[in-house]
Amino acid sequence: MEANRFEFTSIVALLLLLVAPALGAGRTGRKNRWDQVIRMPGETDGPEEKGTRWAVLVAGSQGYGNYRHQWCLCTMILRRTCLIRGRGVIINHPQGQDVYAGVPKDYTGQYVTSANLYAVLLGDKKAVKGGSGKVVDSKPNDRIFIYYSDHGGPGVLGMPNMPFLYANEFIEVLKKKHASGSYKEMVIYVEACESGSVFEGMMPEDLNVYVTTASNAEESSWGTYCPGMDPAPPSEYITCLGDLYSVAWMEDSESHNLKKETIAQQYSKVKERTSNYNTYNAGSHVMEYGNKSIKSETLYLYQGFDPATENLPPNKIHLDTRMDVVNQRDADLLSLWQRYKRSEEGSEKKTKILKQITETMKHRIHLDSSIDMIGVLLFGPEKGRSILGSMRKPGSAIVDDWTCLKSMVQVFEMHCGSLTEYGMKHMRAFANICNNGVSGAAMEEACMVACGGHNSGELHPSKRGYSA
Repeated sequence: MEANRFEFTSIVALLLLLVAPALGAGRTGRKNRWDQVIRMPGETDGPEEKGTRWAVLVAGSQGYGNYRHQWCLCTMILRRTCLIRGRGVIINHPQGQDVYAGVPKDYTGQYVTSANLYAVLLGDKKAVKGGSGKVVDSKPNDRIFIYYSDHGGPGVLGMPNMPFLYANEFIEVLKKKHASGSYKEMVIYVEACESGSVFEGMMPEDLNVYVTTASNAEESSWGTYCPGMDPAPPSEYITCLGDLYSVAWMEDSESHNLKKETIAQQYSKVKERTSNYNTYNAGSHVMEYGNKSIKSETLYLYQGFDPATENLPPNKIHLDTRMDVVNQRDADLLSLWQRYKRSEEGSEKKTKILKQITETMKHRIHLDSSIDMIGVLLFGPEKGRSILGSMRKPGSAIVDDWTCLKSMVQVFEMHCGSLTEYGMKHMRAFANICNNGVSGAAMEEACMVACGGHNSGELHPSKRGYSA
């Protein structure tokens, strides 16, 4: 079987799912498995819950090296759409079953944008572009579950089409949604590096929204089930199958009766497992934000219920074993390296992969050294690096002036090339440049000196779009 059997042409990164019709909707059957109104496995209309449950699932990355973000959206828990456009089989565990077959798609390719995500959440059918046109047309008694999986950086989440999702914009969307009175409660799970920074100092407690994130505001999240790890994926999967936080909550949900397990119970278990059992050099701090009173509710209200789990023991999966992991930002390199090792010696394919690895590493080194140089030019050799990497006091957003932050990103990319998924980690540097009152003119001069003569080639924002 070919290692690149999936032939990824684009990432399908946004699914909207209506998971349970409102009481009295008058629907007694389904035309087919993927009807416009989709229930959870085994679910029927009943008197126990009023309102509709919605799920919005987002995979914001692209490429085979980011496979793990895509399977998360195809998992058996919310098996309603697959966020990959391609062919083949998708698995989410080394001994897992196919979670791809028969699933539809909503927004794919060029239509996977932060603007479309905002329009979907706000129920604004006129604002969405392309795709199925589905939006969260929710009502006051409805519940909403959002799951996002991708790369991140301080104050941002990645999207396959530029620009990034910025914390201030996303929080503003949540405020607008709350002001519209169009939902009862909302639960958000976010898998990304520095994902806590999107909500730290930003997320109000009075929106009836509860959020958990894979990491705090300053640390990476982690990939797992990778080649060379134990357990390893099947030999034809030369990539990581999952992320530590996502694996933790999904396997927890698969192993429990969700009509009995509460959000608080899952949070506690996921927090322990994602820490890799207190080995934070190979794990991360799961965080929570917003209205924590929602935690007492059962997971069924947001993730649905599989009758096959009704009589499960407290946990049928052995979860107290440390996991082998890789830093999220290195998972794509791990995939490339494994492909390189397995390619035939002297083959054109091996040469091509080596070139990819070399170009990737060169751009990473360029980004890191350029940021260091800019810090020196703006703040001097003694303080440059410490100022760019400084953390604000706990409970503070990474920046006060988000417009300044975006303008600094644009200036940098114009002269130094696209940040890429790896370079998202430098968003804190741009934030601190703004926090220290640096003018746009001074930033441009520093970027011109640091990156003068650099040819970004295909990594110039004119080819990829600006991150801000």
